[in-house]
Amino acid sequence: MTTVEAARLDVVHTDRSRADQGVRSAATGLLVGALALVTAWWIQDGGVVTTMVGGAVYTSIGQLTGLIASVLLLAQVVLMARIPVLEHAWGQDELARIHRLVGFTSFNLMLVHIGAITLGYAVGRLSQTPATLWDLTLNYPGMLLAVAGTVALVMVVVTSLKAARRRLRYESWHLLHLYAYLGAGLALPHQLWTGQQFIEHPVRTAWWWAMWGLSAAAIVIWRLGVPIFRSLRHDLRVSAVVREAPGVVSVYVSGRSLDRLPVHAGQFLTWRFLAGPGWSRAHPYSLSAAPNARGLRITVKDLGDGSRDIARLRPGTRALVEGPYGRLTARVRSRRKVALIGAGVGITPLRALAEGLTYRPGDAVLVQRCADQPLFARELEVLSVQRGLEVVEVRGHRGDHGTAPAYLVAHVPDLAEREVYVCGPEAWAADIRRVSLRVGLPARHLHIETFRW
Repeated sequence: MTTVEAARLDVVHTDRSRADQGVRSAATGLLVGALALVTAWWIQDGGVVTTMVGGAVYTSIGQLTGLIASVLLLAQVVLMARIPVLEHAWGQDELARIHRLVGFTSFNLMLVHIGAITLGYAVGRLSQTPATLWDLTLNYPGMLLAVAGTVALVMVVVTSLKAARRRLRYESWHLLHLYAYLGAGLALPHQLWTGQQFIEHPVRTAWWWAMWGLSAAAIVIWRLGVPIFRSLRHDLRVSAVVREAPGVVSVYVSGRSLDRLPVHAGQFLTWRFLAGPGWSRAHPYSLSAAPNARGLRITVKDLGDGSRDIARLRPGTRALVEGPYGRLTARVRSRRKVALIGAGVGITPLRALAEGLTYRPGDAVLVQRCADQPLFARELEVLSVQRGLEVVEVRGHRGDHGTAPAYLVAHVPDLAEREVYVCGPEAWAADIRRVSLRVGLPARHLHIETFRW
């Protein structure tokens, strides 16, 4: 990379960084504004005064928590919509973390809402709450739908707990998680038909419908419309399946006008291969080579969650994709020197970055932790010779993530001066993060993608 190229990189990064920060600030401001607005409605309708009057305090608290929970539920829907501008600004891992935080907060507030409203209608008498809840469910408009929506949301939350996720296949969890959309949709009628803040307030009702409509439109466009359009437009089909190592295969995909597919080295897509039963199950796989007009490549390890079927794909099999997703790209780079650090099959997006990034000989180092046979050894050797990529292989086994500080300090002594990209198991990546920050790497130059879901 020349001095001119380095200067151009810095300018581009500054522009992108400012744009991404602007999106983050605007999105946060919209959420805070929506929460402030519904709280103002509650205050305007006497919420503060009511909380000081006997048993009515429960009803008033229930109204406020219900309004806030609903706004946060909408935020969850938007976070799941895969809107590109949000993907660029935060990245998939950070969006998932925010989505989890917002989701559990919304769910807890929803439970408070249900309990407080029921207790309020029971005039503060706990013994009457079961009968009151039954009466509310059967006799108030939209309540049966709300109960069904609550059941759907409970299922989503329970299956999102770490203990439950460890026992579920990714595909099963992904399918169950889609019920969040159903739960959110079923909650709308009872809010508008029985909510004090909406009865006889057409402007508020119109605002609420608009918010739900925009959220639903985001889902339809970015989770359905755009993926279907891109899959059909580019006519993606398997062209070859190549064994890389025991239990690991690469799938080569060809198509039309792939130069117009907005995907970059380091990103991943969600794949569905139309190869018989189970085709509807989505699998997130990173590109393992820089994309080009000739085709795409993913590399998949047999983890027993449906990935085993990938090795049996036949040339000509059609592929449907969602994405691209992820911020593990050149977009976040602002330093001349880079470090690519991966473990196991986590090396795949870093292999693509090693090919797709611009760098001078000696400016890029790739550290691969592997249990036995390293992936892409021959390809990395070619990149080493042709591009000056420094390749470091570290032997290690699953679970021995405590070795991260030793080999990082030994093999990348100037880590704090590099742009650092990391991909691998969550616990191991957490160790990499700790040691990187400990040696002085600024957090803004550390970009991590894990196997978490």
